[in-house]
Amino acid sequence: MPIIEDQLFRRIKKQTGQAIGDFNLIEEGDRIAVGISGGKDSYTLLHILDSLRRRAPIRYELVAVNVDPGFPGYRKDHIEAHLREHGFTYHLESTDCSAIIDAKLRPGSSYCAFCARLRRGVLYTVADRLGCNKLALGHHLDDFIETLLLNQFYIGTLAAMSPRLLADNGRHTVIRPLVYVEEARIVEFSERNAFPIVCCSCPVVGAADQKRQRMKQLISELAEENPQLRRSLIGALGNVQPRHLMDPRLTPFAPLGKRPDMV
Repeated sequence: MPIIEDQLFRRIKKQTGQAIGDFNLIEEGDRIAVGISGGKDSYTLLHILDSLRRRAPIRYELVAVNVDPGFPGYRKDHIEAHLREHGFTYHLESTDCSAIIDAKLRPGSSYCAFCARLRRGVLYTVADRLGCNKLALGHHLDDFIETLLLNQFYIGTLAAMSPRLLADNGRHTVIRPLVYVEEARIVEFSERNAFPIVCCSCPVVGAADQKRQRMKQLISELAEENPQLRRSLIGALGNVQPRHLMDPRLTPFAPLGKRPDMV
């Protein structure tokens, strides 16, 4: 079934294009690995990037990459059928992440976070093999602001995500083109197009990320009072005023000397 190119599609496409321009996410000659998990976000990202590519003034390539985490019941065949139906270039990578997690996860550590790091490492390896210089991930606006609040509430850092980030290995650039797109719009877009949603089938799905769910709930509650809350929070990430923070790495707090009224 072809993608429905209605007003919602055009809105998401416009917001994605704006993010690409604002943060210089895609450049001439890029070969981009697009992480496809089988969720609404990654399907949306792939289809929007492909639509933008068709009319872009520059040339770039997309390769959809799926990492099978190895959990029983994971239906990567549904993902492959969708990619094939829409004519995408794709690669499916089988892994044994589930066994590695069972063997290596430390008590008290986050199951989801550890799994995400493992899968990210696999994506980098596959990107290398496929000759891709960038990795596109489907994190949306709500992911950014939830991470901002999580870091403040539970870790004590003023940090979120970056729409463009050089990976620790120094070889890959991670891009997040959906930074301006709210999750609700992605849910609606996914439902209208009947994307074949595939659950990761991990044994703790739905129970391991309670803190993030609490942030999601908090944002929804506050947004009832202030409908512009999400836009305000995402805007704050690009409107940092170091002079009004307490980090000495940003503002050196050197001695000012004695003031006359202190003598």
